[in-house]
Parts: sequence; C-alpha cells; structure tokens
Amino acid sequence: MPSRPARGGSVSKIRQAMSESVLIIDDDVRLADMLRTYLSQSGFAVDTRHTGRAGLEAVLHPGPGGRIYDAVVLDIMLPDLDGLEVCRQLRGAHSDTPILMLTARGEDTDRIVGLELGADDYLPKPFNPRELQARLKAILRRRRDGGGGAGVLRFGRLEIDEGARQARLDGQARPLTAYQFDLLLALARHAGRVLSREQLMDLTRGAELEAFDRSIDVHVSRLRAALEDTPSEPRRIITVRGAGYVFARVQDQG
Repeated sequence: MPSRPARGGSVSKIRQAMSESVLIIDDDVRLADMLRTYLSQSGFAVDTRHTGRAGLEAVLHPGPGGRIYDAVVLDIMLPDLDGLEVCRQLRGAHSDTPILMLTARGEDTDRIVGLELGADDYLPKPFNPRELQARLKAILRRRRDGGGGAGVLRFGRLEIDEGARQARLDGQARPLTAYQFDLLLALARHAGRVLSREQLMDLTRGAELEAFDRSIDVHVSRLRAALEDTPSEPRRIITVRGAGYVFARVQDQG
C-alpha cells in the first residue's frame, strides 16, 4: 500500500492532539510522582527517573521503541551526577531537548551556571505546579514556533531552514512534502544518533496517518532522491541494519 503525503492543513491538528512527552529527573520520589500525575492530567506523557545517570540514559539511549522526550525537568540536587553535570553531558552529546532546571531558592550561582550550560529555563523550589506547567508550555511553544535555537541547521552543502520549512542543497531549494521535511528535521536534530522507525514515527508526531513503520522507509528513499548526490550510496541518511537510520553529523563540504 503506497504511503499518502501528509495534508498540510491536517498536520498541525494531528500534532496538537498528540501528547508532548516530558522526563522528570528528580530524586524526590514523592515530588516526581506528584508532578507526573499533575502533568499527565494536563495532557503530557510523563516519565520519571531518580538519578542523573538514569536520566541521561533515558534521553541519550532510549533504545528501539523508547520514548523521545520533548522536554526535561531536571533537579540540580541529585545523588550521583548533579543536575549541572547532567545538563553539561546532554549538551555535550548535541542533545537539543529543552531543559527546565529546578534549583534551591536563592541559589543564583546554580541558576546562572545552568543557563550558561544550555538550560532553557529554571524554577526555584518550592514552586506551584501550575507555574511549572506554564513554563514547560512556554518552552515547547517557543520550540514549535521556531524560537529558542531554531533557525538554519547546516551540514556541509545542506541547509535545513526550520522557519521557512525548506531544505536547500548548494543553495537550491529541494522539493519535499510536509511530512518529508518533518522526517528530515527529526533526523537532523538528532544527528549522529541511530533512530529506530518507531522513534521516527514518534518524533514526527504521526503526521502521516498510516500506522505501519515501513512507510518510513519509503520517505527516507524519497529524501535520499532529493538530497543525495548518489541516492544508492547515501552519505547523509545512513541505514543501520536492524536498528534504523542515522543522519551523518559530518558531511561533504565541497
């Protein structure tokens, strides 16, 4: 069965109906469970981890079928790696997942260092869960609307313009459907990381109405036809047998 191109008018509606996923990394089990319940009732899909290392593993190595998070709520005070180190390692691994840090009230140094390390926002404890929810929504809205780091992703001769929703090779726009651009952007935002078909479907928020993962293969083939010099010998979107696809972080410069 051939895959259907996404209808431009329906994509945003489909995305809005999908739950945005949040990971809470906090060793206060009671607080984490309370936040999970509160945010879940507000439509978020929420997971919790109680150590820095477990949180890093969940974000950076979710495994086939694992959840790709839209945002991370990260406490600074953790029993193994503190939140600042977790933030440093996430950004060092080129993860652009938005991070909202939880800090002790009055700890300006932690707040400043966290923001310098790449956190998107901070909230001092104790806090009202409604404020946490509002800040999360603001972070996610900025990301959807193209703020907070969105712009043009450059990989050698290839440019991916998030605001214009356009891919350019050697300065020339390449013809892509809305869904193909979403798929390319998902791969590029996680450059260097192998993504399974299930993860790619999760990242593209079901913009395709079909529920079988082999549709991803068809769209990858079309992306290669549009973006690769030799589609049969791809250098940008690489197949990892038995695992999925990886977008090459370092590409040709000539």
